[in-house]
Amino acid sequence: MTEAQAQQRGGYAEDVSAERLAEIGLRFEVDGEIATITLDRPEKRNAQTFATWSALAGIGESLPQQVRVVVVKGEGPSFSAGIDLRMFTSEGVPGQGSFSSAAAIGGADFGQRVRQAQAGFLWLRRPEIVSVAAVQGHAVGAGFQLALSCDLRIVADDVAFCMKEPALGLVPDLTGTKPLVELVGLAKAIDICLTARTVHADEAMRIGLAEKVVARGDLDQAVQDKIAELLSTNRDAAVATKRLLQGARARTLEEQSVAEGLEQAARIKALFG
Repeated sequence: MTEAQAQQRGGYAEDVSAERLAEIGLRFEVDGEIATITLDRPEKRNAQTFATWSALAGIGESLPQQVRVVVVKGEGPSFSAGIDLRMFTSEGVPGQGSFSSAAAIGGADFGQRVRQAQAGFLWLRRPEIVSVAAVQGHAVGAGFQLALSCDLRIVADDVAFCMKEPALGLVPDLTGTKPLVELVGLAKAIDICLTARTVHADEAMRIGLAEKVVARGDLDQAVQDKIAELLSTNRDAAVATKRLLQGARARTLEEQSVAEGLEQAARIKALFG
């Protein structure tokens, strides 16, 4: 990938080493137009660390230009049980520190560290890709927010979403609060977060957290079926349509109508000009 292509993606030309990802507990594979990110610490229920978030950001920065669909999944019984509990101890995660060490960082530097972590989640919303979370078992805290960062969530019938941060004295800060409110509404989001309760598959489907619920053994096939559907549409039209949908909430109906016209003019020119 050239530096110019990376800049078009909004990032930098950086190679993501498979060996380094393995050390962190991630796998990243590209097959044509499909990229797959696998959280790969099943013995820790795919718990996340500062290094996880940095690596996710690096994947986004170096994503090959041809990729249209990004699948995020977890190895083993859980999607992700959230933050690695060692981050709550004074020793922390070797080489990465802990919340105690983060507390000693000045305000501006701490804010920068948070933004660096958030970068691992934000890129999954880019209009030129569609991100799909394949979620089974626990999706807690950071795991829940990673699923919320994706455009679509296909879940197994054993899924257990939980926004655990308030119960731990923290707030969700990995970009999950906005999509949660947009998906389920303010009252339901308050209920989910401030009680730190578990949302199971039937409720997730009912309130809009999940696009589809399937038996655990059918999850991979359901994701493959969705990928095939997503790749069946014209790529440039899909990108333009996602841009329109993402901007719709912030626009008035008149503004959205103008935006639709501008996007359509570009499509007509590209197809028939």
